[in-house]
Amino acid sequence: METKMCFKCGGVKPLDDFYRHSRMADGHLGKCKDCAKADAKKTRADNLGYYREYDRNRFQHDMERRSFQLDQMREWAKNHPEQIAVLNKQWIARNPDKHYCHTVLNYAVRAGKLTKRTSCQSCGTSGVKIHGHHHDYTKPLDVMWLCASCHLKQHRLEREQLKRPPKPADQ
Repeated sequence: METKMCFKCGGVKPLDDFYRHSRMADGHLGKCKDCAKADAKKTRADNLGYYREYDRNRFQHDMERRSFQLDQMREWAKNHPEQIAVLNKQWIARNPDKHYCHTVLNYAVRAGKLTKRTSCQSCGTSGVKIHGHHHDYTKPLDVMWLCASCHLKQHRLEREQLKRPPKPADQ
């Protein structure tokens, strides 16, 4: 295993502990990852005002770029309905339980058996499109009515909960 000495801390470490850098003779940065991270934290702390402004501008740019991408995707979808149909069929084949729940819920709303809320149950926003969120796909009519933003947050929260290891049972 190849090693290298960090010019900052003087430690001799394996090459895996150094970031790659194509312009260096051995292809790796001269300071170890720990020193590079410490330097980056210090630089950010020393210039916090600059980086906060940079982050604000970057977020705005990302929102504009995302909006442009969504417009491009919608335009593509309009011009390729047969490919959209194929993609929808593939999604249904991969998610039959979700498709069943969506179908049952839509029928219940159309038939008047279930009333769709006009405001988000989470944030109270009204005047926007409201989605039905299923916590359990075995209960198609048990939904939470959420705006698109809260719906995405709810899915993100549920994904995070799935990633967390279960708490050990009390003994």
